[in-house]
Amino acid sequence: VGSRASTAYGSYIAADIASVLAESGWTVVSGGAYGIDAAAHRGALAADGATIAVLASGVDVPYPPGHADLFDAIAAHGLLVSEWPPGQLVSRLRFLGRNRIIAALATGTLVVEAGSRSGACNIARHARDLSRPLMAVPGPVTSEQSAGCHQLIREWHATLVTSPADVLDALSTAQPNPAI
Repeated sequence: VGSRASTAYGSYIAADIASVLAESGWTVVSGGAYGIDAAAHRGALAADGATIAVLASGVDVPYPPGHADLFDAIAAHGLLVSEWPPGQLVSRLRFLGRNRIIAALATGTLVVEAGSRSGACNIARHARDLSRPLMAVPGPVTSEQSAGCHQLIREWHATLVTSPADVLDALSTAQPNPAI
């Protein structure tokens, strides 16, 4: 999981790690948003792997609308999930609920890029509360997009991830199903 306004670095890392995890038999779980979420879903799909998009709307309401094709691909090779009935539109509170579900479905949570106050950090809090492995990718110390990841590593003792192998190692005793 991570920032909607991801950098090229963050999108590359998310897609690369998701691809390797999918090739290793893990299902990638994320929120279908622009940025890191989309990169993770696309990475899993590129590897012919499974991915789950947890939506803050009904499964028949693509949000963001620009991801209609991505959601079609996910539905064909993975799963679209929502706690909301068909036709339900998004709202701020529904995104918070979606975050809780992402953390609950995932065996572990990897935050690739996130500001210090972000939805990705909200997902990380849920993962921590569920005693699930929590991981974060470091970035430039000058980047606001990495501030949340650095905080997770420093204050919440998230595992510092620099490669897909780090994620696989962190999840080595868990059953497959990480969220990116």
